[in-house]
Parts: sequence; C-alpha cells; structure tokens
Amino acid sequence: MTEKKVMLTQEGYDKLAAKLEHLKSVRRIEVADRLKAAIALGDLSENSEYEDAKNEQGFLEGEILDLEAKLRNCEIIEEEVSSLIKPGSTVVIRDLETGEVETYMIVGSTEADPDEARISYESPLGAALLHQEVGAIVDVHAPIGVIKYEIVEIKS
Repeated sequence: MTEKKVMLTQEGYDKLAAKLEHLKSVRRIEVADRLKAAIALGDLSENSEYEDAKNEQGFLEGEILDLEAKLRNCEIIEEEVSSLIKPGSTVVIRDLETGEVETYMIVGSTEADPDEARISYESPLGAALLHQEVGAIVDVHAPIGVIKYEIVEIKS
C-alpha cells in the first residue's frame, strides 16, 4: 500500500519531528511507569488503572506510527519567491463584498491551522488560490455561497 505524500514546510517538519521525539522519549516512559504501577496493584481483571494505561499505550503507539509515516512520506515545501501561489506562499487577499483583507499561508493539510492563518492547499480557499497570481479574482464555494476574493499580494 502506498502512503499519501505529506506536504510540510520546514517549520512544520521540525515541529512534527520534535513531537515524535517527545512521544518516544518522554511519553512512552510515563505510560510504561503507569502500567508498572497499575500491575503492582494486583488483580488485572478488575483493575481500571491497568485498562486505562493499556488504552493510553495503544493510543500513544498509534500516534507514534502516524507521525513516523508522515515524516517518512513528506515533501518539504520550498519557500521561494514566485509570481504564482503554491504551498509555502503567504497570500494577502481581499473579500470583494466586504473589503476585508486577510493574510494566509498556504500549507499541507497536516500543518493547517485556521486560527494561525495557515490554510491547506486542499481546502476550498486554498485550492482556489493555488497557481493564481496577484490581481486574480477567485471564487470560493463556501456553505454561505460563493465568495469572491482578489489576490492583493504574494509573499514567499
């Protein structure tokens, strides 16, 4: 089975690598200590501490495997100056109806965080902006209808 390619900025890669290292070197030990303490309590058949620790261990190992796969199958987004929007670009757009100006960084889905103005190139807005240039008008299909944006600036 081929795994999906994950697009990451260098910053995103570094964050995932640090999280993976923390899970492997700190959280694994904490969960193992919880398991040992629960086992020391005796009868495992009626030991909710043991069950909770085993469940946490399973979740943790799944998260570690997921992060390892993402890092193994990632492509680092090159941040270079370009006249076209691509993953890694920072884009300034203006809503043509309200005049509101917003700035977003186009990233892969793993790094997307709308609260931090980081949107996925797979999102409706990100997909509409991809491969466009300054001055272009894009239509974004949203639950409230079609929203028109003008691309004001592309920063890389």
